[in-house]
Amino acid sequence: MFPVSNRLAALSPSETLAMSQKSNELKAQGIDVINLSVGEPDFFTPDHIKEAAKQAVDNNFSFYSPVPGYPALRNAICAKLKSENNIEYKPEQIVCSNGAKQSVCNVVLAVISKGDEVIIPAPYWVSYPEMVTLADGKSVTIYAGIEQDFKITPAQLEAAITPKTKMIILCSPSNPTGSVYSKEELKGLSDVLAKYPNIFIVSDEIYEHINYLGKHESIAQFENVRERVIIVNGVSKGYAMTGWRLGWIAAPKWIASACNTLQGQYTSGPCSVTQKAAEAAYTGDQTCVETMRVAFERRKNLVVGMARQIPGLKVNDPQGAFYIFPDCSSYYGKSFNDKKIENSGDLALYLLEEGHVACVSGGAFGAPDCIRMSYATSDENLVKALGWIKEALGKLV
Repeated sequence: MFPVSNRLAALSPSETLAMSQKSNELKAQGIDVINLSVGEPDFFTPDHIKEAAKQAVDNNFSFYSPVPGYPALRNAICAKLKSENNIEYKPEQIVCSNGAKQSVCNVVLAVISKGDEVIIPAPYWVSYPEMVTLADGKSVTIYAGIEQDFKITPAQLEAAITPKTKMIILCSPSNPTGSVYSKEELKGLSDVLAKYPNIFIVSDEIYEHINYLGKHESIAQFENVRERVIIVNGVSKGYAMTGWRLGWIAAPKWIASACNTLQGQYTSGPCSVTQKAAEAAYTGDQTCVETMRVAFERRKNLVVGMARQIPGLKVNDPQGAFYIFPDCSSYYGKSFNDKKIENSGDLALYLLEEGHVACVSGGAFGAPDCIRMSYATSDENLVKALGWIKEALGKLV
C-alpha cells in the first residue's frame, strides 16, 4: 500500500460520520437502532424552496456560476444580514461555497500560515482543529465545562492569547453543546479581542435560526472588532437543506477576495440550482423557519426533562441548535458483563451495542467527559431512545 501525503496522514476521520456508519451497519443486520448521532434536521426542505429549484432547472440554470455565487443570491444574503442582524455588507464581501464546512475551511486556509495559533473554545465542532492542521497552524483550546454552560470567559480568552495568535473560531449557537452566547457575553469577548488587532474572528452562525432566546446575537455587531470578523452561515440547518450544500461567508473584502481565489482553484462556484433554491429560502416566506424552531424547542424540553431523570447524567439546558451534551463521567469505571466503561468513547459504543442508540463521544469535540445526542428526530423516537439509554445505563455497576 502506498503512503498518503503527510498532510492527509495528520488528519483524523470524522467521528460523527463514523458513529453514523456503525449504526447503519447494525440496522442492516435487522437491529432497531435510533440514530442520535447525526447533526441534521429531520424535516423536508420547504415546498417553496423546492419549487424554486425546479424552476431553476426549467430555466436552464445548468451552467457554471460565478465562483462566489450568483449576484442575486449574494444580494439576498446582504439583505438578510441587514434585516435580521442589522449589519451592512456589500455583495463583493460575500462568498458562497459548497456548505458552511467549506466556508470555514476556506477562511482558515486563506488566513493561517505555518505556526500561526488558532484559539478554539472546547467543546468544539470536530472539524475545526483538523482544518487548522490542514493549514499547518496550531490549535490552542480553551476548555469550558458544563458548570459554565460550556462558554468561555473573557479572562480565559485573554490568558490564551500569545504573539502567535492569528484567529479565534467561535460557534454560537454551538455544535456540540447547544450553548448560546448572549450579547453581553459576546461584548466581553470583543472587548478583549479589540486589544489585539492582529487576531481574526471566525463566527460560525450556522445554527442562527435554531435559537430559544428570542434573538440571535453576532459578535460582528460590535464596531471595535467588526473589520476582523468573518461570519459563516448557510441554509443547511435553518431551512432543512443539508444535502443541498450551500454555505457562505460575509467578510472583509480582502478575505472574501482571497477565498474567491482559493475556491476558484479547487471547486469553483457551488451548484447553480442550489443557489436559486437558497435565494428563495432567504427572500421567501420565513414561516417555515419558525415552525421548525418551535418543534426543536419542544423536543429540547422533552429530551432535557427525560435525561435529567437518568441517574448519573449531568445535563444543562441548551438554548440553541438541536443537541444535548450531558456529562457522563460518573459511569467511568463501571461495567456490564465484559464491557467496562473507561471513557466517553466506551460509553457511546456501549449505548449503541447494548441500548441500540447511536450517540457521539465527547472526546471528538474536545470534551472527554461528555456525549453528544441530537434531538433532530421525532418525539416518538426521542422518548423511545431516552428510555433505552436509561435502561442500558442502569445495567452498569
